[in-house]
Amino acid sequence: MDPSVEIIIPHFKRRDMLERCLDSLEKTIYPSMSILVVDNGGSQAGLVFLVKRYRNARLLRLPENRGYAGGCNEGLKHSSADYVVFMNDDTEHDPLWLDSLVKAALEDREIGALQPKILSLKDYRKGKKVFEYAGAAGGMINRLCYPWCLGRTFSTIEPDRGQYDVEQEIFWASGVAMFVKRTVVEELGGFDEDFFMQMEEIDLSWRMKLAGYHVRSVPSSVVLHEGGASLQGGTAEKIYFNHRNNLAMILKNRSMAGLLWVIPSRLLLEVAAALFFLTQFPGALKKSGAVFRALAYNIRKLDCTMKKRQKVQAMRIVGDHTIFSHSPISLIAQR
Repeated sequence: MDPSVEIIIPHFKRRDMLERCLDSLEKTIYPSMSILVVDNGGSQAGLVFLVKRYRNARLLRLPENRGYAGGCNEGLKHSSADYVVFMNDDTEHDPLWLDSLVKAALEDREIGALQPKILSLKDYRKGKKVFEYAGAAGGMINRLCYPWCLGRTFSTIEPDRGQYDVEQEIFWASGVAMFVKRTVVEELGGFDEDFFMQMEEIDLSWRMKLAGYHVRSVPSSVVLHEGGASLQGGTAEKIYFNHRNNLAMILKNRSMAGLLWVIPSRLLLEVAAALFFLTQFPGALKKSGAVFRALAYNIRKLDCTMKKRQKVQAMRIVGDHTIFSHSPISLIAQR
């Protein structure tokens, strides 16, 4: 019997985008798939009827917008599937995308999360195969805890020439289409809802690795992503969430020995980033200020973050040396 898989889609407005996603999922060739659309505080008329048009699809409405993290967590509470895919609604899919992921998961009992190859939907419509910024061929991180991706460094995005077509261990699986073992996510407490959006999947993947689970890429599975639907790149708000959540993630997950040198280094680099954003027009002051807002948030929330850290470190069975053994220190890829 095939394992059951539930696709959890946190949704906020943009019904047209959701409809295209559901149309694409309808073509998925996998016998035991269900869909849960989590309406994040929206009040769109006709959404119930839209979701009912699709096989094994249902709608969960939340009274307020709880972001990607909260929407996924609430959807997880309503799922009993063997595996879950946290899915963005600005995606389209190869018909065999899910079958490839399930096969890979069944080959590894210690799997925590898997990521498909993520290509740019906009470029695909033009007949080009180009990786998409949010995940590309698999998420990585350097020793200073700046995330990057196979197939994407800084804003340079590679065409897909098959250069990453071998399954491999990665650091994090993108929330664009994050395939997970449900019981593992429940064991680790789900996404950190204080993140709201941005980097919550990196934080969860990191906690998986600390607890001894594997996070891998599955390039035979292909998902197309439009990108920038919820928060446009380069905006002050995105800069704020990226810097805020990245620092919180470091404080929670890095070993104490690592924190002693990473935090001083990062504070200097945060100031350098703020100065850099002063050159980025329009909105230079807002962008620069977003970095300092992120720092101020982490100072205010330090006690809460340290309490979370205690829980994370209590579950740790893998050391930083192992986790960062193949991570470069020089690459700084956060935007």
